[in-house]
Amino acid sequence: MNLFDEIKKKLSHEFIDIIEWMDNTNDTIVHRFERYQNEIKNNAKLIVREGQTAVFVNEGQLADVFTPGTYTLNTKNLPILTTLKGWKYGFDSPFKAEVYFVNTRLFTDEKWGTKNPVMLSDERFGLTEIRAFGTYSFRISDAGKFVIDVVGTDGNFTNYEVNEHLKSLIVTRFTDTVGEANLPIELYAANTSELSETCQEVMQPEFGRVGIELEKFYIENVSMPEELKKEIFEYSRLDKLDMAKLAQFKAAKAMEEAAKNEGGTAGAGMGMGMGFVLAQQMGNMMNPNAGQQPFGGQSNQGPVVPPPMPVQVGYHYAVNGQQVGPVSFDKLKELFANRTINKDSLIWKQGMQNWTALSEVEELKAFLGGSTPPPLPTV
Repeated sequence: MNLFDEIKKKLSHEFIDIIEWMDNTNDTIVHRFERYQNEIKNNAKLIVREGQTAVFVNEGQLADVFTPGTYTLNTKNLPILTTLKGWKYGFDSPFKAEVYFVNTRLFTDEKWGTKNPVMLSDERFGLTEIRAFGTYSFRISDAGKFVIDVVGTDGNFTNYEVNEHLKSLIVTRFTDTVGEANLPIELYAANTSELSETCQEVMQPEFGRVGIELEKFYIENVSMPEELKKEIFEYSRLDKLDMAKLAQFKAAKAMEEAAKNEGGTAGAGMGMGMGFVLAQQMGNMMNPNAGQQPFGGQSNQGPVVPPPMPVQVGYHYAVNGQQVGPVSFDKLKELFANRTINKDSLIWKQGMQNWTALSEVEELKAFLGGSTPPPLPTV
């Protein structure tokens, strides 16, 4: 044995390949183990730490996958690579393979948001726009699939790179989900927890196709234009108000404003009219029976006969193509307030020839607001 054989023998016994990866970063998801010409000696040691998975790739084809532990690389521990290489039992030569270490820990507090407004259609406000943002967390659940389908030949695949892919997927599925939910526009902001759970269920299969598990998905805020917020607040107030009382209040305010115009005849007439009304109300309070006397001070002989009882009108309405009713005026007002019916709902009562939209029935127009009378004509 010559000198070179001795040196070769010594080196082969003193140096044993150790394949491992120490992660010194917080954002690396996949790291390719670099070796000269990708050669690995037979019986080399592979060390896979907790939170890691080692993936062997042979000429672009997925081979063996190793979970945390220490392994001796030979035909026993590399069954798939052995088949791909066509090795015979007891091979003793170096082999080529790419080794990727995949970080399988949970990546938390990742940000997402809609770059552009999401268009929605609302029954009351028409086409509207909303924006949303939040956080999510994920982990790599299938390292082999993730390396082959997403990483490719990238030697150092970072959190930033995968997030760019995931954010586009999240926004697309979020837009589809809120569009299919078909909720009133104000309920999106009020039901973020339920909407978050629904979006996570919809997105999970998409993540799973590339070996990623979506652990958590949160919608932190859903916003809309300020002018739309004001309209929604006004609409919600109307739902809570007694429309008849609101009409009386607006009429009183209109009379008050007209009476303030002291320089005009309309103001003078309005002031006199209000004075008569107040005087009559005061008189009725002082003498409750005064209102029962006929005009001119003449009293009727015999008992006073009360007027006939009013006949309650029954209203029929249509919901989802079905006829419902009859119901009273007050019940119909309640159905409008809780949005069972709206201004376009078809209404019918006795005496009407055809079904008519609620907004076209004279006595039901008070449901819609805007019952303030016009100003008195100028004398």
